[in-house]
Amino acid sequence: MLPWFERLGETVPDLEPLDAHTHIGSNDPDGFSCSREQLVGALERIDARAFVFPMHEPDGYRAANDMVIDEAAASDGRLFPFCRLDPHSEDPLAEAERALGRGARGIKLHPRAERFALDHPGLERALALADERRLPVLVHAGRGIPALGRHALEVTARHPGLRLILAHAGISDLSWIWREAPEHPNLFFDTSWWAPADVQALIALVPPGQILMASDAPYGSPTWAAVMTTRNALQLGLGADAARAIAGGQALRIVSGEEPLDLGAPPGGERVAHDPLLERVYSFLLSAIGQAFNGVEPTETLALVRLACDVGDEAPQAPICRWVVELLDQRDSYSPDGDGRPPHLAPGLHFVVGALGIVRTPDVPLPEFHAAAAG
Repeated sequence: MLPWFERLGETVPDLEPLDAHTHIGSNDPDGFSCSREQLVGALERIDARAFVFPMHEPDGYRAANDMVIDEAAASDGRLFPFCRLDPHSEDPLAEAERALGRGARGIKLHPRAERFALDHPGLERALALADERRLPVLVHAGRGIPALGRHALEVTARHPGLRLILAHAGISDLSWIWREAPEHPNLFFDTSWWAPADVQALIALVPPGQILMASDAPYGSPTWAAVMTTRNALQLGLGADAARAIAGGQALRIVSGEEPLDLGAPPGGERVAHDPLLERVYSFLLSAIGQAFNGVEPTETLALVRLACDVGDEAPQAPICRWVVELLDQRDSYSPDGDGRPPHLAPGLHFVVGALGIVRTPDVPLPEFHAAAAG
């Protein structure tokens, strides 16, 4: 993804990425892990900074919050530490006050992992504290969280100083909550999600000032997130100023306690791409990703991707298709040893996810194509 990021710098100069969703930790039951050195190394590739919080810790978060705060202090300013709260295992207000006193800059909540809702009575005083101090509060907003969107609107209305960030493009409630977003300017969404259809729906329908670039590292990479979020913003018709704010400028204002920028109305979906030949490539890639998520090596489906990319050298779709095939070639020579990913995923999944995003942003300038050397 680095050539893609460098090419974006020509279209959107002065990009200063700030990844709004990253983790460090080594005890998550899902098998993923990430150290401060690994995260900082990933951020340094594009000179980025990040919000960071603990991964899932079944034994509670006091020690994990201290670890994140200490590791952020050793990151030379690249990491803004957030404390993670579980209303079932500790007093959320006491832990928030303690962690903020040690240097935390925001709060992370994970209703699905810790099995609570945003209307949990134990959270109210911690949310009031975030309101008082104008803090960001990032909430996991993926699948399996009943009433999250309704409760999010209630929280943002009740606590106007709090900046509530729904992670993962708010996919749990995006089908309707986009209509309410303009009336809740302290409600934000991060882009830490792999499917271009969801991220493009978010950018098309939600005001750009309420969208923050994010990777969910180590589940995604900061470089990939910066590239795909910015390409999606440009594909949907946003200008350079809005793209810069989404990529990091707005997140920096929020974590600094400043007033967020008003970047105008959402662009709508008129520029969502649906080229018939690229749509075939997209559909086969999507099928391959579904197989890979379930640990199935998608050999035959990726062969169909390659056949769908055989559009002819002079076809307008050829530049995109060359890059898709190149990513699949890179996947074929990729060794997953030591990359920290659990074995239940098919190896090289991230190459296919990258190709998926490229196919859905065909109108954004491409980097110069140089095929990788054999071997």
